Amino acid sequence: MKKIAFSAAMITATVATPLVAENRIDGLSPDAPALAGYGGLNVGVRQIELVNKDQIDILAIDPAADPSAPLPTYDRPLTVEMWYPAAADATGDTTYNTYLRDGTTAVTLEGQAMRDAAPIASDDPFPLIVMSHGYPGNRFLMSHLAESMASKGYVVAAIDHTDSTYRDQSAFGSTLVNRPLDQLFVVDALAQLNTNTGSDLAGLIDADNTGLIGYSMGGYGAVITAGGGVTETSVGYPFSGPQGTLAIHQDGTESHEELTDPRIKTAVAIGPWGMNAGFWDAEGLAGIDIPMMFIAGSEDATSLYDGGVRDIWENASSVERALLTFEGGGHNTAAPIPAPEESFYFNDALGFNVSEHYTDPVWDTVFMNNVAQHFVNAWLDKELKGDADKASYLDLLETGEDGLWSLNDDGTFADDHTYWAGFSEGTADGLRYEVLAPAPVPLPASAWLLGLALGGMGLLRKKNAKTA
Repeated sequence: MKKIAFSAAMITATVATPLVAENRIDGLSPDAPALAGYGGLNVGVRQIELVNKDQIDILAIDPAADPSAPLPTYDRPLTVEMWYPAAADATGDTTYNTYLRDGTTAVTLEGQAMRDAAPIASDDPFPLIVMSHGYPGNRFLMSHLAESMASKGYVVAAIDHTDSTYRDQSAFGSTLVNRPLDQLFVVDALAQLNTNTGSDLAGLIDADNTGLIGYSMGGYGAVITAGGGVTETSVGYPFSGPQGTLAIHQDGTESHEELTDPRIKTAVAIGPWGMNAGFWDAEGLAGIDIPMMFIAGSEDATSLYDGGVRDIWENASSVERALLTFEGGGHNTAAPIPAPEESFYFNDALGFNVSEHYTDPVWDTVFMNNVAQHFVNAWLDKELKGDADKASYLDLLETGEDGLWSLNDDGTFADDHTYWAGFSEGTADGLRYEVLAPAPVPLPASAWLLGLALGGMGLLRKKNAKTA
């Protein structure tokens, strides 16, 4: 089992090595699964600034004001980092300048994507992936996954969610209301960019074939965008949107149903928050209407596992859904970049070592990221590209360590080989992959009555036939 848990002291002692000192996000473990590595395409990256006009200004609402008064609005800014397949001869800077979880320490990350590189020339557009960070977080938190997916033929747009970043952490109610709205707006914006003949990205983005990837509160947003309506109880929480503004996402409301976007075909939610706090029930989660993959650690103390992520997975009963579990993993399972060198210090204001925002006490971060890259690639290729060959990487025994590693004398797999496809011997230990099919849709009472009536008529005909 890849449970190499390095302490902060041990990692600090090794930061002089080139890999750690460069704060690389593109690490590949020697025993990473088959689909974890980068694909054959160069990757470009650029920053774009968007503005979602006339949005409700959650932070400006006075909870004690007259509910009949018009709600304040503003033009909501969103910074988006976009990764895309780049030209074969493209060049550009491969660093990212960002901030740590403390919101004050500037850091430089190193990857493979080239800043403002020329896009690839292609007659066919690439599926779009919209990516959402946690609370707080930023658009670079899953940049390793973004680079990997872009190298395999996707356009990836990671959002800096206003009021929810390391540098701009405001009232939680804004995050609760705005996450799904931000995700849908970015799909709209990139669909428009794709038709902008003045942009070198025109024709590159297939927004009609979109997937979502969300971590923690980003996963919460993905569940809502996928069709999961929140409970009436959660709308009334003191920390929810003031004056009932979260009701826009309430299950059964017209406003929530209007959010359905047929361009969004699937979603991946990593450690999604919400079930643990009563934001969903079985009825609301049955509203999810696109296939979903969930990724979680069995010891997630933030979103919870039992009573949290696992319950969301079980209750998304209308669709095919999968759950990848890292046994012993926590809330940081499979999402954050490897902890930057500068994060290994205790921050008095936060009350914890900043590196804990990125690391897991049990699993090695690079290996976790590689496993996530493998499964997300297989899932999205199947759902967005119709790649039937990737289904073999998802047709697995539920528990990795239950698989049998068996080879013929010539090194080929024997007939009794059942180990997880794409994994080396022993490397799937500690992992579980479970799949649930959509629940059968119960027939309405009228249909049952009609069936009984028709059945009775059939019996009567048989009886008459015998007496004829």
